[in-house]
Amino acid sequence: MTLALWAGVMVIGGLGAVARLLVDRAVARRAARSFPFGTLAVNISGAVLLGFVSGLTLSHHAALLAGTAFVGAYTTFSTWMLETQRLTEERQIWPAVANLVVSVALGVAAAMLGQWIASLL
Repeated sequence: MTLALWAGVMVIGGLGAVARLLVDRAVARRAARSFPFGTLAVNISGAVLLGFVSGLTLSHHAALLAGTAFVGAYTTFSTWMLETQRLTEERQIWPAVANLVVSVALGVAAAMLGQWIASLL
């Protein structure tokens, strides 16, 4: 890997992290509930993006920058798990289960949607 590629991963990953913060906060502010709608919106939109990127014919480096750097920094498995665990600590078992089931089901569907959209191009 070249220095330019490393720099690209850092910059594009940073942009993904900032985008995640902005989307999460905007959705959470509008929802104003204890359920982690912001993280759900980020992860589902990220699944669409990653599905789209994987459906394109990209070079290895372009796929690394778009998929790993941007989408990898944009989406968040750890926050999803922490928020699910927080819901269980607060004895909100059904919302915790819903967060797991809905995230997985919509995430898989979103990735398939992204790949389908890419196949149309």
